[in-house]
Amino acid sequence: MMMNASKRRAESARKTRRPNGRPLPGWLAFVACLSALVLGLVGPDASARAADDAPPAEPAAPPAPPPGGYKSGLHPMPNDAETPLAFMPPGSAASPVPSEEIYPPQTITIRFNHKKHTKDLKQTCKSCHAAAYTSDKVADRLMPKAEQCDACHDVDHSDLNAVKAGTDANGQCVFCHIGDKAGEKGTVAPMVLPNANLVFTHKKHLDRNIQCGQCHGQVGELELATRDQLPRMSGCFACHNMSGAAQGQAKGACTTCHTARNDGRMITSFTTGNLVPPQWMHNAAHTPDFIERHKAVAANDSAFCGSCHTTNECTDCHDGRVRPRKVHPNDWLSIHAQSARQDNPRCASCHQAQTFCADCHRRVGVARDTASGNRLAGRRFHPPAAEFTTAPRGPNHHAWEAMRNLNACVSCHTERDCATCHATKGLSGGHGVNPHPLGFRDKCGAAFARNPRPCLVCHQSSDPLVRACQ
Repeated sequence: MMMNASKRRAESARKTRRPNGRPLPGWLAFVACLSALVLGLVGPDASARAADDAPPAEPAAPPAPPPGGYKSGLHPMPNDAETPLAFMPPGSAASPVPSEEIYPPQTITIRFNHKKHTKDLKQTCKSCHAAAYTSDKVADRLMPKAEQCDACHDVDHSDLNAVKAGTDANGQCVFCHIGDKAGEKGTVAPMVLPNANLVFTHKKHLDRNIQCGQCHGQVGELELATRDQLPRMSGCFACHNMSGAAQGQAKGACTTCHTARNDGRMITSFTTGNLVPPQWMHNAAHTPDFIERHKAVAANDSAFCGSCHTTNECTDCHDGRVRPRKVHPNDWLSIHAQSARQDNPRCASCHQAQTFCADCHRRVGVARDTASGNRLAGRRFHPPAAEFTTAPRGPNHHAWEAMRNLNACVSCHTERDCATCHATKGLSGGHGVNPHPLGFRDKCGAAFARNPRPCLVCHQSSDPLVRACQ
């Protein structure tokens, strides 16, 4: 540094000489040397310090999204148009929307265009959802990891607490994450994808060559895939409701797919509501009129009801301990006699005739064996004897009543009451009134073979009439 300064001083002195070769005055030479010395000492360093003190250049601003934001990949169809039924999962015609009890609501906070990735970029389902091919339970996470997007997008998700956006538009947070402040302070809105309330293994289905579209519909024709693409039970029944050898390993028991308690019954109560059968399944939807028609459903397949209900739940209503207000109207006492004669509803389905019905009838004085003190003067339960008991048999005769609805008779009477008149005279102590219709002798053998007990109520086993029918 000192040598350079000396050289500069000599050069400065040389330049200050007059053209005629005579040296400059002393004072002028001194000023020139002093100036050269100052420049030599501070000039380069001052220039470097000035460069260091200059403010750094600002980085280029990231690409901005188009005016109005990105539009594709926000809905299943462009402009949120209705999704064609052909693109929906099998069974969507019977169940247009998936069950909230089986598939709790989701919160999807990204935009993604499945059609672009499958059609234009030639990606397959396995490209992003490879985890499905080894998944054995519903709780498995099947969405791709964020780092997988880095292969095509200009972004680095290796540290989710410090995601590094690139310079391309497709590497900015707002390119995929929705929200006005997506990516601000390094945060984005989380996706909420609750587990389905099912027992399901993707691996077993894929191993049997059941491809994604057979359960989820034509996702490759859609942009955003939502919970509407989740399977429908009526679609599952294409395999799980087969019979015989065609069923294979696709079992049809409810607990094959539905979660169950330790006693084998299905879990039907969830935070999103109670799980009930759909209308298309045995007409068993628990609609407001189900109390009136559930008897037909239960009669057709009681095991189906037993998938959710215990016998105690049935007996709570059917044994008479708990009487739902909507089973009988408020004026039932005044009109139940007519319904009992029509056997609709059937009294014996809930009540014990010889205890519940007979005890009440005795208390109010309408039973045959009512105590004389309780019997109301002039009160008759049956029509006059001329219509009800004596010949000829008219429409109100008790013989026809008994054949139409024997339950109405036994609600008050026992076999002993019938035998008082109809038993054989002498040995059985009856009046010998023949209860059999004309021509019964020709078909008594079939009746005796089917059930001999009613015969022996009136007849002795040694009775010749009985022997003729054996």
